[in-house]
Amino acid sequence: MLKKIFPLFLFIFLFSCFKSTSEVVKTTTTPPSVVPTAKLMNLPSGWKFSSSISINFPEGIELYYFDSIYAGKKTKMYCIAYDSKNSNIEFKPVLSAIAKKPSDFYKEESGTVYAALNGGFFGSNQSYSLVKYNGTVSSANVKVLSRLYNGVSTSYYPTRAAFGLTSSGIYQSAWIYNIGTGNDVVYSYPTPSPNVEGKEPMAMPTESFPVGGKVWDISSAIGGSPMLIKSGKINITDTNEMIVINNTTSRPRSAIGYTNNNLVLLLAVEGDNPTAGYDGINLVDLANILSTLGCQDAINLDGGGSTSMVVANQLLVRPGDNGVERPVVSAILIKKK
Repeated sequence: MLKKIFPLFLFIFLFSCFKSTSEVVKTTTTPPSVVPTAKLMNLPSGWKFSSSISINFPEGIELYYFDSIYAGKKTKMYCIAYDSKNSNIEFKPVLSAIAKKPSDFYKEESGTVYAALNGGFFGSNQSYSLVKYNGTVSSANVKVLSRLYNGVSTSYYPTRAAFGLTSSGIYQSAWIYNIGTGNDVVYSYPTPSPNVEGKEPMAMPTESFPVGGKVWDISSAIGGSPMLIKSGKINITDTNEMIVINNTTSRPRSAIGYTNNNLVLLLAVEGDNPTAGYDGINLVDLANILSTLGCQDAINLDGGGSTSMVVANQLLVRPGDNGVERPVVSAILIKKK
């Protein structure tokens, strides 16, 4: 009798175990995946949030990209935005005595670096743009230019644009000039010195000329040219700054600016890439793009073959020099403080 009953019990026991296990499997659910979205900005049309890179950043810094049609032409550009009120993120302009690639600035910097963008203008290993970090000026904006006036090579003294961080933690841009024989005293002006090539040069800038000059209370800064946006209005002062950089043609571009909600934006636009159809943009387009992104102030940086942005150890825009990254003498690093 027991021999007949035991197989029955065994069958019931195994059936109940199988049923229980099946029910457990059926009630197990996978939580829905969360797709990261931009938190710092409401992106304009065509711009997208780079979640694959931004997800690795700390709170307060994000990457966006645009790869579509702008002003009737194919355009690719990247923008790094960070919260200037985030005390864990540092703005660091850097200068090298010997020109090197922006990717090398990125790799050779100690600590955690989030992004690198090429800086101001230069020739060979000589910087023509302001570089200041933690109160130390390592390079000044160009102080004198030789241009023709009445057929004679003549000295002009331009006030060119710069972007900086005050000692109280406020970002601002200004037309500046390094007063005196050294470079440490930087004056800012509410308007540029009204130089125009081919016309009589303006006097060398001083404490009182142009009108409204004052010591620029900046702890760290990068120089460029020209000013693109000032006090919320597009104001491209390339004529007065005496800067000729294929202003009206489509080229790769780099720029930096800030918004009224305390964001600093670094922008790189790909160009000189006919194979992929990316010619770049002109200065008017550059200013309009930065305005659309919400910039209250913005300046142009060195562009053309110098334009290069490195983020998360990746070179984002194809360099304009036939795809080869150009060595430069200055760069902007965004890093962990």
